[in-house]
Amino acid sequence: MPVVGTVALLAVLAAPLPLPPQSGDVPPASPSAVAARAEHPPVIDGRDDDAVWRTATRYAEFRTFEPTVDKDPRFRTEFRAAFDAKNLYVFVRMFDPHPDSIMRALTRRDTRGPSDQIKVIIDSYHDRRNGYQFAVNPDGVKRDYSISNDNDEDDSWDGIWDVATRVDSAGWTAEYRIPLSQLRYSGGETNTFGFGIWRDIERYKERVAWPLWNPKVAGLASQLGALTGLANLTTARRLEATPYVVTKNVQRQKTLGEYSREQQATIGGDLKIGITPNITLDATINPDFGQVEADPSVVNLTAFETFFSERRPFFVEGTGLYRFALNCYIVVDCSTNEGLFYSRRIGRAPTLRGQYGGEGTPTATTIAAAAKLTGRTAGGLSFGALEAFTPKVTGTSAGPGLDRRTVEPATNFALLRANQDLRGGEAGISVIGTAVNRSLDDWTSPFLTNGAYAAGVTFRNRFSKRRYEVAGQFAASRLAGSREAIWRTQRNSVHYYQQPGDDMTVDSSRTSLTGYAAQLKVGKYAGGITRFETSIVRQSAGFDVNDLGYLRRADLLNWSTWAALSFREARGIYRWAQVNANHWEAWTTSGLRTSNAVNVNGHMGLRNNWDVHLGGTFDGLTPTYCDRCTRGGPAMRNDAGFYPWGGFNTDSRKKVYAGLWANLQFFDGGRASGRDLSPYVNVRFSTQLELGLGSSISRGTDNTQWLGNFTDGNFVTHYAFAHLDQRVTSMNVRVNYTMTPELTFELYAAPFTANIRYTDVRELSATPRAGRYDDRFQPYTAPAGTQMAYKVTELRGNAVVRWEYRPGSTLFVVWQQGRSDFTDQQLGQSWVRDYRGLLDLHPDNTFLVKFAYWLSR
Repeated sequence: MPVVGTVALLAVLAAPLPLPPQSGDVPPASPSAVAARAEHPPVIDGRDDDAVWRTATRYAEFRTFEPTVDKDPRFRTEFRAAFDAKNLYVFVRMFDPHPDSIMRALTRRDTRGPSDQIKVIIDSYHDRRNGYQFAVNPDGVKRDYSISNDNDEDDSWDGIWDVATRVDSAGWTAEYRIPLSQLRYSGGETNTFGFGIWRDIERYKERVAWPLWNPKVAGLASQLGALTGLANLTTARRLEATPYVVTKNVQRQKTLGEYSREQQATIGGDLKIGITPNITLDATINPDFGQVEADPSVVNLTAFETFFSERRPFFVEGTGLYRFALNCYIVVDCSTNEGLFYSRRIGRAPTLRGQYGGEGTPTATTIAAAAKLTGRTAGGLSFGALEAFTPKVTGTSAGPGLDRRTVEPATNFALLRANQDLRGGEAGISVIGTAVNRSLDDWTSPFLTNGAYAAGVTFRNRFSKRRYEVAGQFAASRLAGSREAIWRTQRNSVHYYQQPGDDMTVDSSRTSLTGYAAQLKVGKYAGGITRFETSIVRQSAGFDVNDLGYLRRADLLNWSTWAALSFREARGIYRWAQVNANHWEAWTTSGLRTSNAVNVNGHMGLRNNWDVHLGGTFDGLTPTYCDRCTRGGPAMRNDAGFYPWGGFNTDSRKKVYAGLWANLQFFDGGRASGRDLSPYVNVRFSTQLELGLGSSISRGTDNTQWLGNFTDGNFVTHYAFAHLDQRVTSMNVRVNYTMTPELTFELYAAPFTANIRYTDVRELSATPRAGRYDDRFQPYTAPAGTQMAYKVTELRGNAVVRWEYRPGSTLFVVWQQGRSDFTDQQLGQSWVRDYRGLLDLHPDNTFLVKFAYWLSR
């Protein structure tokens, strides 16, 4: 058991850290600016000749925060703010003695090019935790974000706002009109918004802010100034509607020489209702959730489910409120993506498509309707509710009598979330609840649960001038279903209750499964150059949130510690630098150690705008065991491994810039190795046209790769392993052409090939935890018909024309193409020939046109 880890964590908690402020303490006062009332709205043209700009107060107390902190800026910047009942106006003047040297880039919306930029940041609740960012470059390219949890940025949020820019003899200007309907604020006769402005002078890599933003202090929204003088803002109910029409033509190859063609037309719409100034309802009817860009190709040889990112706008927007992360700590950079809410569960591929479905079965579940309710009270309570419904899906053409079998039952998904800020946002507590309810029938009840529920609570407390934070969480889950469904759940890769030599056993009489997860962490995240965090996580064997969340495995106990030296001001050859040291250990809840590793890594941004990265991990400081390698069989001993890596990126301001990442693996006590190279190059032919080429080349061997669990005629299970030789190559080609910030064209193609071969088959012996590698295995011959070699080739691509013909209204024209092949293939053929072979495959084509029109009052 992790006694050392627990003692260390308690020691850190008991150490003489600065005491947190008492409940009566409040954050320090912020600089403020006063907005002038506009009797007549200014014309948004980038000029300051309107009456309101002649009377509005100018503010110019900007300070640098990069490459140095709190210094005088190279060039002067000043802003003025105004408002009327419906809009907030901001005029910013960026002085520059050499206007012809201002860096400009014409890109599509929400794309950061190598250009100067001005950004207005608004915390309309003035809660020091949430907000919005409105950025623009000299060519008028807009970028916007929402802010949650003080520092989390969500670039999927697309507000409806207007801005005009001009480059003149004095530098350049930006004039904003931000409708109050796009902001969330408390009602009342007067309001105060959190407010800030950031400027980037790209050719000097200098960034300045009003008020000063200090990278050595935690948080973004909490460091904003205040915008006062806002009186009698509109409180009328907001209503926005976006009806759309989608027409789609799909052509797929069914058999050699036979093709299917489908023509689909969909009418739907999105609705946004401002119930009050701080409560909003988002609803969608018959939504178009088609993804413009396909998921990347993968070959998964692990015991864990592959995670795919969300790209559907309805679910992407505002995800910060619904996020409840699991196994999230700095040592892993929260990279496992585990949590109680994984929106890809809604509208997923039918679960039993492989069981009952045929070629004609839909590849995705239809979402009939979905809705979100979000809001915030004056007392600092943020809340959100999400609900979605997917109707039943039946299989087609899988075989005689199977046409009407259910492959996905009608399902209702629900989520509730609430966050209460305390001490001006320096502390807080939040709760979450999720529910999945299915209408099962005879076909689905043996495989799926009829109910899946989870609940969680978190707390955080930031103190000592925001330098330190202690945080924790607890979550519980419950699954309910038939005995067959719960039996299958106990045996899946999340749990493996059937594993011999553990405290767990499969109970075939159970009709429910419950579990919990808990985490406690404390760290220093700001102030000076030192940083640290220590965290302990425990997940019981029965914990399972995969009906609406994402969890790789249960039965886990983990302790990790991170320490770092962080240099955020330019010195010598670097603009910034950081050195990290990490240690972590992991066990099952019964005490079996599964990992004991150390990692050291360093990162540096150079004066020439290159950055370099170098690090390495050594795992196996003490004997460790793999409890998932046999896919439900006995745990087996791991041998030590060493995993070095490095990479660099060149100056992205140049017309041609490139980078390379390399990873090496040496494991299985020297019996296995691997190398991964990921080079890329981008060529900017003009401010409008850019070509990007990237590749990932992976070649490696694994001497202890699971091949399969085979049961013989005597009902004895043989846990077979083999020597794996694999070559995986992928590329991505991307062409972006921007005619105007509102009219863009993008071409994307991603060929993929994987060659897999197994040799030297063995089975686990009676002593899988033996110290000698050879004592863990014994000879075995794989059953006839076992797949010992194969090749996967795929090509996924799309071309997209996007035209925002008026604010909030868009026209999409999309062409998607997919080619794929799976064959028995020995290694030896080059990846170039594999890619050429893709051109001989018949493609599946999809043509889509979507027309959306934004209405508002």
